Amino acid sequence: MIAQVLAAALALTASQAPVSVPATRGSPQVSLPFPSGNVQTYNIIQWDPNQLPRIYERSDQLPLTDAELTKLSQAGFEPADLVKMIEERRCACDASADGLIKLKKAGVDKAVLAAVSRHGLAPNRALDLLVTLDFTGESRTAREAFLYFFVDDGDITRVFTANIPELLQRRNRHETMVDRSDILVARTVRRVQLAGKVDLKTYGPHRVLVAASASPTLTHPSQLTEQERAKAQTYTFDYPRSSLQSLCRLTAGYRRDAVLTYKWNFEGSRFECEWN
Repeated sequence: MIAQVLAAALALTASQAPVSVPATRGSPQVSLPFPSGNVQTYNIIQWDPNQLPRIYERSDQLPLTDAELTKLSQAGFEPADLVKMIEERRCACDASADGLIKLKKAGVDKAVLAAVSRHGLAPNRALDLLVTLDFTGESRTAREAFLYFFVDDGDITRVFTANIPELLQRRNRHETMVDRSDILVARTVRRVQLAGKVDLKTYGPHRVLVAASASPTLTHPSQLTEQERAKAQTYTFDYPRSSLQSLCRLTAGYRRDAVLTYKWNFEGSRFECEWN
């Protein structure tokens, strides 16, 4: 009886009268007709709830890693328990063919491997890079007009550059603060922040070189002059295959020249990354 009532209710056609939607106080009455055309009737009683996707209750714990999963498996945890952990916590694991083969050789059960493949975090494709430039002192331009960010990516070197004079002429969102570290002289600091993505295709150790140069056409660190190389900073980081976040911060500092007071000198940089 219930199925017949529902089927009849869902079989309303365009020939019927328009449906009136109750208006709220102070609003005009709205009439919404059914669309004209073919009519399809669905008996929702026949829907199978088992065909709907499962809803997983996620944990606030950090995702498991390959090493942790192998450790738990070798410690005697049941495959069903490990699958449940992966469903709740996700897995920052290597779900590639090589990664799954490595886990299998370590003794991880095939049901756990299937859970890794299904619930593993998406592989990283790029870094979210936040660049902060601090200009200390009242000057107008930079002695080294270009800031370079070199990062190796397998067989290639990715190059990112900032044209400092052009950047300072733009109406970028910036903060102005006062540096009172010197009790005798208070210095104005202009801070400019830029955000973007750095595409990276290879995982594992990477090397970064941050340098300032007067040349606008550098494509490799080997083109830096000896003086520019002496002032550059080198950093290394381990790029994971997957993680909750891939955020790196680059901070570069410029200070007013003691002689040519209308120019800023590149003083150095700092680079750091966060994954989980």
